Amino acid sequence: MNKIEDKVIHFIKEKDLFSIEDKILVALSGGADSVALLCILHSAGYHCEAAHCNFHLRGAESDRDEHFVRQLCKQNNIALHTADFDTLQYAHQKHISIEMAARQLRYDWFERLRKECNANVIAVAHHQDDSVETMLLNLIRGTGIAGLSGIRPSNGAVVRPLLCIDRKMIIEYLREIGQKYVTDSTNLTDAYTRNKIRLKLLPLMEEINPSIKRSLIETANRLSKVATIYNKSILQSKQKVVTSKGISIDDLLKETAPEAILFEILHPLGFNPAQINDIFHSLTNQSGKRFCCNGWEIIKDRDYLLLTKEQPNNYSFFPFYLIKKEQNYDNNFHIPSNKNIACFDADKLRGTLSIRKWRNGDSFIPFGMKGKKKISDYLTDHKFSINEKKQQWVLCCDECIAWLIGERIDNRFRIDNNTQKVIIYEIISK
Repeated sequence: MNKIEDKVIHFIKEKDLFSIEDKILVALSGGADSVALLCILHSAGYHCEAAHCNFHLRGAESDRDEHFVRQLCKQNNIALHTADFDTLQYAHQKHISIEMAARQLRYDWFERLRKECNANVIAVAHHQDDSVETMLLNLIRGTGIAGLSGIRPSNGAVVRPLLCIDRKMIIEYLREIGQKYVTDSTNLTDAYTRNKIRLKLLPLMEEINPSIKRSLIETANRLSKVATIYNKSILQSKQKVVTSKGISIDDLLKETAPEAILFEILHPLGFNPAQINDIFHSLTNQSGKRFCCNGWEIIKDRDYLLLTKEQPNNYSFFPFYLIKKEQNYDNNFHIPSNKNIACFDADKLRGTLSIRKWRNGDSFIPFGMKGKKKISDYLTDHKFSINEKKQQWVLCCDECIAWLIGERIDNRFRIDNNTQKVIIYEIISK
């Protein structure tokens, strides 16, 4: 075993990534890093199987890569699994970049394959240079402390045994053992942001500090340890400010670093630093401001930031069931004092029934009253939050609102001395 193999095996044991008894599924592209990973693990006696994705993005070059890995695995008697993807079509369907599409397709398939072949882990070939590039990429895009900690050695079933060596050491190792590999031509262009960092930014930084990669790796390692302390403090703060109603504004502002806490709550949901800054500055402003991102909506209410997943405008479903009963009415009948149960005079409820969200301009005659009242005024008077207002449903009889569901029926549909039959609706949560 040479020095580089020894360094990788020591790292695997130190980080407890997997054991010699485990079955390893190695992501094999055919590039230098993945070939080195497979050779190191195979040479050390680990039980490996390889997995290769053909994304069909580089024409004949993609097919060349697949042919290469087939020959490599055949020569070393290693089982190979392959998959073909229409990456462009997937990216178009999902409205995402080609890079993101390839990543999603790759890791989804790796996990399915891992389960099918009973592998313990998926080994991918990220190395120190990848970690440095990721750190700089996150810094450019805007990130929290976790994004400056580089790539982690493990994430669930995905492990990265080569994080202890860099690209130069990988090439040196392959040259020593006389092992060929293929080169992805797209890695030699600056068409992608990561390539620009590798080909332009890092060389410029190395002119200023020849040891910049080592400095960044050491910084990432320190930040990873600092992040442990930071995350513990953030978790304690989140438990104070995040409630069933939303993010408590008063409790958030009492924290030592409220903007940092808000960032750690919202950034994982897709909100970027500029949006989070706007949300933070809205805390002392008038209620009603909305912020949307990645399917999430935040509404600044009086005392809370209301956080909800956006719903489509056309609702084809309800978040509850309505159970209907019908019975004769007599003096022994008692109307339940339960907002989830509504009782109507059956003869008055003979129109076409429908359920929908309330709309601006809707009005009804609340039970016990004679005059009409706008639903918006009713909800405001009863101190509904903005989010609660958005989630309010109504039961309609023809064009009339018969029930503000879960609140109050319309007085025109009430039970009275002339009632002979009663219709009862009860809300059952889904």
